[in-house]
Amino acid sequence: MPAEAKRTRGERAGLTRERILDAAVDLVDREGPKALTMRRLGAALGVEAMTLYHHVPNKDALLDGLVERVFAGAAPVEGTDGDWRSWLRAYADALRTTLLGHPGVLPLAAARPAATPAALDAVERGLRVLTSAGFPLGRALHALNSLTLLVVSHAAAECAPADPGGPGSTAALAALDPDRYPLTGEAARTGAGTDDAERFAYAVEALVAGFGAGAGG
Repeated sequence: MPAEAKRTRGERAGLTRERILDAAVDLVDREGPKALTMRRLGAALGVEAMTLYHHVPNKDALLDGLVERVFAGAAPVEGTDGDWRSWLRAYADALRTTLLGHPGVLPLAAARPAATPAALDAVERGLRVLTSAGFPLGRALHALNSLTLLVVSHAAAECAPADPGGPGSTAALAALDPDRYPLTGEAARTGAGTDDAERFAYAVEALVAGFGAGAGG
């Protein structure tokens, strides 16, 4: 039998797991996680839904792949001159940037564990960096998980729809009774403490400084 005849339909369509995951991320970014079905994804790739199962065995594997795409892409390569603090900062910044660029994947990143080999490889890299710096394994895992939770929750808050004039908005806080809420009102009027990127960097630095105790300094 000719080699071409032995190839699957997915191979003939040029499908790979990576291409499928990229198309799934695009679909979720455009229409949200609820829009992601094997049928919709197959249509976006120009193949029957059943063809996708050659590369992703089920819907859960597809969702796990989206989480993998986020976390594996954010974890820096080992090194950064042996500086675990620089590694954590680079990881936090890259993960936030990735999540803000793919807000549709955010709910999945918040709810699903790192389950695929590539996602676990990223976790392993982080643990290796921290334990090599002197962190006991348990504290290394606490540090990595705590930082990840900060990044995911912060990104989720940044992506949440905002009502410019609603309760808790800058406009509403600026209009508060100045006798009762002088500092809150001033912050709203001047913008003090309201910049998302500045707040994120401050929180990351606070965590990294605290983690230093786990490495003996």
